[in-house]
Amino acid sequence: MTSVGIVVPAYKPNTRELVAYLRLIQKTISPDRLHVELDDGSKETVRSIRETGSTVEAVDGRRGKGTAITTGFDKLNTDILAFVDADGATQIESLQEIISTISNDSYDLAIGSRRHPDANILSHQTVVRRFLGDGFVYLTNRLLNLNLYDYQCGAKAISSEGWNKVRKELYRPGFGWDVELISMANESGLEIKEIPVKWEDKPGSTVPTFLTSQRLLYTLIVVYHRIKVLKHSTLHRRISKIGTTPTPIVDRSWE
Repeated sequence: MTSVGIVVPAYKPNTRELVAYLRLIQKTISPDRLHVELDDGSKETVRSIRETGSTVEAVDGRRGKGTAITTGFDKLNTDILAFVDADGATQIESLQEIISTISNDSYDLAIGSRRHPDANILSHQTVVRRFLGDGFVYLTNRLLNLNLYDYQCGAKAISSEGWNKVRKELYRPGFGWDVELISMANESGLEIKEIPVKWEDKPGSTVPTFLTSQRLLYTLIVVYHRIKVLKHSTLHRRISKIGTTPTPIVDRSWE
């Protein structure tokens, strides 16, 4: 039987909403392990998470989404590794479909998509967020030679074999982690499927719109450069020799 592990990265979450979502995941999907990587959460939140039957690792400060998920995935010992954002924007039936795409359809990486034509959006992001998101998707598809509708939706799943191929190639600690994961999976020859999701925007996001957009653009440039290095571009190999060599997330320690 295929085992499933789910990581939920959370930064200063609304405890009541998070706990309700965890209980729904436990009841509906019943994963072999449900694990929360908690940044800057209270002792009450930690206690409430454990009462749901989930495991939790809590740290002071903010590591970033990418660091939290990578750290959580490396703690799982399951055939499928999935993550979903703590706000519960991705509806539970969509998370189930993403996971089943790995277990039943033999794909290596399944990514949720809010911008897919078949997605069911219960409430939209602001016009500004949608405009910036569409622009990012356009640039990413052009630069990275991909053809996807959405890179940043907070629900994805990967096979353990696929994870072992890409885990050492992930460097971005924040929201750029998603596009890095997808691009490195693509370069590694993994089979990727985009899944239209049922999704509801949640107010009160802790994500600063314009600052995050700037960071995503920087991530896109960095990932483009790394792909060129992997493809043995002389120019990009010379550029890579300038400055210090970055350390993969899995080889860093959080203090």
